[in-house]
Amino acid sequence: MTIPRLSVLAFIISAHFGGAALAADSVATKHAITHEDVWLMKRVGAPLASPDGRWAVFPVTDPAYDSKEQWSDLWIKSLSDDSPARRLTFSKGGEGALNWSPDSKQLIFIAKRDGDDAGQIYRIDIAGGGEAQRLTTLTLGARTPKFSPDGKQILFVSDIFPGNASEDDIKKTAKERKDRKYSARAYESFPPRYFDKWLDDKQVRLFVMDASVGAKPRDLLSGSKLAALPGFGGGQGDEGQSLDAIWAPDGKAIVFAAATNRDQLARASAYTQIYSVPVGGGEATQLSADKHSYGSLKFSADGKTLFTLTEAEEEGKVYDVSRLASFAWPMTSSTPHVLTAALDRSISRYVLPAGSNRVVFSFEHAGLEQLHSVSYNGGDVRDEPSLPSGSINALSAGGKALVGVWESAINPPEVYAFGNGAPKRLTAFNTERAASIDWQAPEHFWFKASDGRMIHNMIVKPANFDPSKKYPLFAVIHGGAANMWRDQFVLRWNYHLLAQPGYVVLLTDYKGSTGYGEEFARAIQGDPLKGPADEINEAVDEAVKKYSYVDGSKLAAGGASYGGHLTNWLQATTTRYKAIISHAGEMDLIMQWGSSDSIYGREVNSGGPVWGEQAVWRTQSPVLQGGNHAKGTGFTTPILISVGELDYRVPANNALMNFATQQRLNVPSKLLVFPDENHWILKGENSRYFYSEVQHWLAKYLN
Repeated sequence: MTIPRLSVLAFIISAHFGGAALAADSVATKHAITHEDVWLMKRVGAPLASPDGRWAVFPVTDPAYDSKEQWSDLWIKSLSDDSPARRLTFSKGGEGALNWSPDSKQLIFIAKRDGDDAGQIYRIDIAGGGEAQRLTTLTLGARTPKFSPDGKQILFVSDIFPGNASEDDIKKTAKERKDRKYSARAYESFPPRYFDKWLDDKQVRLFVMDASVGAKPRDLLSGSKLAALPGFGGGQGDEGQSLDAIWAPDGKAIVFAAATNRDQLARASAYTQIYSVPVGGGEATQLSADKHSYGSLKFSADGKTLFTLTEAEEEGKVYDVSRLASFAWPMTSSTPHVLTAALDRSISRYVLPAGSNRVVFSFEHAGLEQLHSVSYNGGDVRDEPSLPSGSINALSAGGKALVGVWESAINPPEVYAFGNGAPKRLTAFNTERAASIDWQAPEHFWFKASDGRMIHNMIVKPANFDPSKKYPLFAVIHGGAANMWRDQFVLRWNYHLLAQPGYVVLLTDYKGSTGYGEEFARAIQGDPLKGPADEINEAVDEAVKKYSYVDGSKLAAGGASYGGHLTNWLQATTTRYKAIISHAGEMDLIMQWGSSDSIYGREVNSGGPVWGEQAVWRTQSPVLQGGNHAKGTGFTTPILISVGELDYRVPANNALMNFATQQRLNVPSKLLVFPDENHWILKGENSRYFYSEVQHWLAKYLN
């Protein structure tokens, strides 16, 4: 059909303005982010690709404000077609520590279901369907299960009580402890507690069992000299200590990383070495022979190379870059071949895609985390196709398939396929909700600080942003300090929710941050608070100068953990901010050293023990700047202080001292104590209340 010229013009005009109207309607329907938007976004976990590359299984949490109404299940997505993901399990408790059988037909995982007092191993038949079967009924539960190369056995981590040699012994000891009349805890080694848990004397072990219901697990390290060492153990986690363990390619041994100096944690850093133990049990053989740390062990498909991440654990340094290394297998040398020796970045995660002689990995840099690769021989690091913004926070390879989770500040996590051209989104759990929010991607900028370092920053703008208007600036400070602000969607201190009332949020990676190399991260040694705080102040100056919409007369600062430490220092040393928000921030370096669950690293950072001659313990403790108040240079800014009563990383005595200091000096101050929270505010209604208090405090002193 031929359309007359006039009709064509009318059609074009109609289409143009009709489209504009639709776009305007779309913009009009967008809303400023709410706490419900943040909290109720579905939480998409790390996918695990099947060995044949056909499937990816991943957890998805349906959050709720009432934890009793929250659900978490496994979903499965085909990697060979565009069919939508489907739910695989239907249980409220959730599943974790997923592992595929070598033939890609079965999946094992850890879950705590009806009748389970601790997490147990379950197996589900992916090929045949049906309900998951419980494989273990251990008193102390199981963690991180892995199928053997032939799929007939399962390796996992569990615990024993001292002196126990069997499950019957463990069950008996557990009952005796439950029935005893006293409630005291006793300790002879450090640390006695971790984050929000008092530790006990359980000892971590490796177990192997047949992959069948009712099979009897075998403790591989029972009676061994290695396990008997007082410092034997692994990394501490919420569920206990972990041992990074994998099957040897021939299935006849277990290769694992463990520490033997955990009993020295009050005066030294723990380091993990590589060991091997026969599947039949017996003495372990030490394979590496240095004082580095090794972890994230993986074998190449042909079984000829053992890959690992390694850290030098350099004596007297506060941070070591994590590098990718390898050993020939069987190991003929205890000296690793470092593949990323020239890369001054820490490897976050890596995978070994089949049919390739390259290792694919990611690392942090300037607010982003993208994909890179290096050959098995090392040295030739190159970029791999990634999205231009945001961060990869999970990665898995199965066959030739490469899957992971990508997110950004305005794109909540979804599963993506990588490695074959441009990344491809595979799920859409949050895309519709995200599209309804009025938000913008962070804007990046750099500046040169007075110490000569180039400092990276991100600016986040509020909804309905108008560049012709003036907005107060809220400088939000990340914790760590070995951390980095990332272009990602976060629950705690969500950038856009903080900006929502009409603030511009400034996110600065001060010296001590990761993502900028080893020297940059180590630069806070001997200067834990003043130097980083100076750079934050300079970043604020730069933002005021660079962006005309920033109102330099209305400034606020806040942060949590190490960010809380720096916030307290700012409040003690400057009056430029109109409001301060401090969560889990230390007030006295000496008190924090003596009451937290980590002390040796603090000594290294300050140059020696608290009883030494190092002045930093006193000159950079915020509380000892109280005299500044009389000089009118600090301790005058209204401060909102919050803390979890169960926080053992930055214990509540810091917040109590902070509040006491403010009240003593007659500074407007408010203390929020969360009796059922630890280092983070993790419960829905507590989080909603926290954000509302932050917004009220800022509004009171900025608007």
